[in-house]
Amino acid sequence: MEPFAEVLLAGGHTNSLGRSGEVLDVVRADPSRTDELFACIGHDDAWVRMRAVDTFEKLVREEPERGAPYVGHILGTLTRSTQPSVQWHVAQLVGLLELTGAQRAAAVAWLGDRLAGTDVDWIVAAQSMATLVAFHEDGSVTTDRLERLLDVQTGHHSASVRRKASAFLAALRDS
Repeated sequence: MEPFAEVLLAGGHTNSLGRSGEVLDVVRADPSRTDELFACIGHDDAWVRMRAVDTFEKLVREEPERGAPYVGHILGTLTRSTQPSVQWHVAQLVGLLELTGAQRAAAVAWLGDRLAGTDVDWIVAAQSMATLVAFHEDGSVTTDRLERLLDVQTGHHSASVRRKASAFLAALRDS
């Protein structure tokens, strides 16, 4: 049994997901290895962390119930990460997982913190906006709060984020 971090997620080109597809196949076939995959998100190597969180997000997207045991760690440990690739996947994960009211409030607060300024990584901003818009649709975020955060992002350094924020604002104001 090959260890995920040292063999399957480490090394390779830094702009690739390496062998993370193999890891996903292994965890699909052997759910008992999900803990091992999740533990890799805390690895010392930033590329291992990025590949692990990407793989975990794909697993949860396919089977949201597989992420349920990790909600506390996601909202606790992972939300403290300063690594953009971890943050954008956390923003995706909180939108995929079944959350209690208190957990949803914590997720909304964390996402709002990402969008309170324009110095956030562009992909973190884009995913945080998308998840907050979804939370708005289910009543977890007020229109006023969402509008304020989207307004901030219309001043982001990334043209892509500015366009997304403007599009979300237009849709919000049209509804």
